[in-house]
Amino acid sequence: MSDSWGPGSGFSTGPEAGAERESPQNLPGYPQGTPAPGSPGDDSVSRETGARADDVSRETAVVTGGPVTAAQLAERAAGFDDDLTPLARAAQATVMVRAGIPQEELDRPAETRVFVVANQKGGVGKTTSTVNLAAALTQLGQRVLVIDLDPQGNASTALNIEHRQGTPSSYELLVDGTAIADLAQACPDAAGLWVVPATIDLAGAEIELVSVVAREQRLKKALDAHPRIGTAAAVGPDRFDYVFIDCPPSLGLLTLNALVAGAEMLIPIQAEYYALEGLGQLLATVDMVRAHLNPELAVSTIVLTMFDARTRLAAGVAHEVREHFGDQVLKTAIPRSVRVSEAPSYGQTVMTYDPGSPGALSYLEAAREIVTRGSMT
Repeated sequence: MSDSWGPGSGFSTGPEAGAERESPQNLPGYPQGTPAPGSPGDDSVSRETGARADDVSRETAVVTGGPVTAAQLAERAAGFDDDLTPLARAAQATVMVRAGIPQEELDRPAETRVFVVANQKGGVGKTTSTVNLAAALTQLGQRVLVIDLDPQGNASTALNIEHRQGTPSSYELLVDGTAIADLAQACPDAAGLWVVPATIDLAGAEIELVSVVAREQRLKKALDAHPRIGTAAAVGPDRFDYVFIDCPPSLGLLTLNALVAGAEMLIPIQAEYYALEGLGQLLATVDMVRAHLNPELAVSTIVLTMFDARTRLAAGVAHEVREHFGDQVLKTAIPRSVRVSEAPSYGQTVMTYDPGSPGALSYLEAAREIVTRGSMT
């Protein structure tokens, strides 16, 4: 790990330190006497999180040496300037995300990929990975649908989706057979992301479905009937590229519906010993579903979460997981990050809350891996 206080860190104790601490007005592109963006007297920057796309931001000025509008940024969206420092890249990413401009346009899959995000152990970053990967994929030019099957509704909270009791939700999908198209809400913070929310009503769905014929097939039938889920030839460019089904931390009927409906399984594993203990039971359940209900189901993606590179334990868990699962494990591990944990309290993913943070950049890289390596089913 590099010394953050070493040369090139931006901190200085020498005689030149005074120049480094001069006001932002002295940066290139700021005429003397002009209020810096974000400073008192400057009206060009919105102080709200959802600033208008054409607002001038402080990050933009620092990166480019002067005010730049979203329209000008769009012209540069095809790629970053190779001369930018990592800090400048992070700042530019922040501006582009808040302006609603995808950071990259990757090739879309030939057909919709349906991921089941499951792990019966709680607290491993399952919902966090679901919402952040979904948001990151939209930054790569993909169209995503998230189905929240957890009665706690945490994914709906993080994506700023209404999910009070009585809101049309995944409960109506499973119990009443309501079409997904009638339930999905557009995420206000990520263009191209749609969400079927979960409400507390979903907690009683397992009991109500006990006497229903083919109760484990309810979600699969709903996905098959959706007009925007399918192949490029059958659906066209308006199709969803990815569907993420966020499961509750259990192996009940809700999770079973997801396992039957999905083709790929994404398992988040916390980089701690306890996270490995329940993995065998989860994989046994997957084998049972594959044998009797969904032969297409495959564990295609495993992501290490809450990774602390300073500890031997995290390195040991990562080594064991990679040794056992090989290429199924993403090369990118998600670091333990306060910003990732803070974001849901503001009704956001870390991708919009702090796009330049290590957690956001890691999820973006993980999403890029998922897209570029394609389906492993």
